[in-house]
Amino acid sequence: MLNPAKVRKVEELSEKFARAEAAYLASFRGMNVQQITELRQALRQVGSEMAVVKNTLARRAVQGTPFQGVSARLSGPTSVIFSYKNPVATAKVISEFQRREPLLVVTGGAMEGRVLEATQVKAVAELPPREVLLARALASFQAPASGLVGALAGVVRKFLYTLDAIKAKKST
Repeated sequence: MLNPAKVRKVEELSEKFARAEAAYLASFRGMNVQQITELRQALRQVGSEMAVVKNTLARRAVQGTPFQGVSARLSGPTSVIFSYKNPVATAKVISEFQRREPLLVVTGGAMEGRVLEATQVKAVAELPPREVLLARALASFQAPASGLVGALAGVVRKFLYTLDAIKAKKST
């Protein structure tokens, strides 16, 4: 007979995995309640949440979601950090917190259907903010256009200088 509380917990976790853009796994062994609360508050500010999960329930919850690959990493005391809005900002919060509290150990994660190693989560945290990436992309798109404008303006300028020279020569 299935335990209704566990079935409900699996459904809740499945819903969270389905809503999340990214999920990061971390071990919190040795951290006290105050440290965990501090991390949770920092995560809430970027639209994320942390849930301490039972590994067997989490393995069942990820079935049929893009995060199915993380089930192999679920061992020991595990927390899942769900990122609902901005995976990069969430990874930055985790990385920053990890610098202050080395007891938090990121064991991996998943984003856009890809399983991430702990080093890849750190690389995600080092990405520039979304606005900076968009500005860089726009600048790279604008560079050829502004070069073309400069080249065409040069042709027009030379043509005008030639007309000026012809005009000056005829007037003398």
